[in-house]
Amino acid sequence: MACAQTILTQELAEELALIDVNPDKLRGEMLDLQHAAAFLQRATISASTDYAASAGSDVCIITAGARQREGETRLDLTARNAALYCNIVPELVRHSPGAVLLVVSNPVDVLAWATWQLAGSVLPATRVIGSGTNLDTARLRFLLAEQMGANARDVQAYVLGEHGDSSVPVWSTVSVAGRILREEWGPSSSAELEELHRGVVESAYEVIRLKGYTSWAIGYSTASIVRNILRDQRRICPVSVMAKGFYGIEEEVFLSLPVQLGRNGVVSVVNAPLSEEEAAKLRGSAKTLWNVQQQLKLLD
Repeated sequence: MACAQTILTQELAEELALIDVNPDKLRGEMLDLQHAAAFLQRATISASTDYAASAGSDVCIITAGARQREGETRLDLTARNAALYCNIVPELVRHSPGAVLLVVSNPVDVLAWATWQLAGSVLPATRVIGSGTNLDTARLRFLLAEQMGANARDVQAYVLGEHGDSSVPVWSTVSVAGRILREEWGPSSSAELEELHRGVVESAYEVIRLKGYTSWAIGYSTASIVRNILRDQRRICPVSVMAKGFYGIEEEVFLSLPVQLGRNGVVSVVNAPLSEEEAAKLRGSAKTLWNVQQQLKLLD
C-alpha cells in the first residue's frame, strides 16, 4: 500500500484501482485511502477482486508476493512468487493490453522476466520493467551523502545488475557535488567501498529484521518510476529491463541498466561507461539470474 499512498500524495494518478484476493482487507484499504480525499487531489479510488476493475490502465504495478523472511535472500523467494504471477499477469494483460507492467515484488529481476514470458506476444519487452536497483541506487547515494556530509541529491552514483546480492556499484563514475569519488578517496579506498556496498545490500535485511518488511522507501522508488513513465520525462534511472545484447550480456535476462523511460516504457538503454571489472561483474550478475530462471519449471 505504500506504493499506492505515495502515488496519490505525489498527485501522479487521477484514477487508482486496487486488486487483491482478500476482499475484506482490500475494502478496508480502499476506504482508508478514500477517507483522505479531502487532503489529496481529486482521484477516483476503486478496489476489486476482479481484474476487470483495472481495465484500460496506463501502468499496472505488481506488488503481490510472499513476504521476505528474515535472512532469506531475494532469490530464495523465486518459486513462491513466480507461481502467483502465473495467475496475475495474463489477467492484467487481457484487460490492459496497452499498459506498461511495472514489477515490484522480489526477486524483481526474475519476476520481470517471468512477467514478460507470461505476457506472451501481447507486450514487447520494452513495456515490462522491474523496479530493480532504483532503490539500491538511492540507498548508496544516502550512505555516500552521510559519509561525506553532503545532500543525497548531490550524489551521482548508480547500482546496476541484480536487485540483490550480486548487484554492481559503478564506482568508476561516482561523483559528489562534482567531485570524483575515486580521485577524492584514492586507490586505498577499496575496503571502504566494499563496506558501503555491503551496507546497500544488507540494508533491506536490516529493515526486515527491525520492522518485519520494507515499505516506504520502495513506495517512493516506485512512485519516481511511475512519474517518469506517465509524464514522459525521459529521465535516466536504473531499472530492470531485458539486458541481452548490452555490455556483453548473452543471456535472456532482466537486470538493471541505466534506462531512459517514457510514456511507453523503455525509450533507450544508455551505454554508460563501465570499467572492465564492473562490466565483468555485470555479466556475472546476469549469469546468476539466468541460473535461477532455469529452475522455474512452472514457466516452461
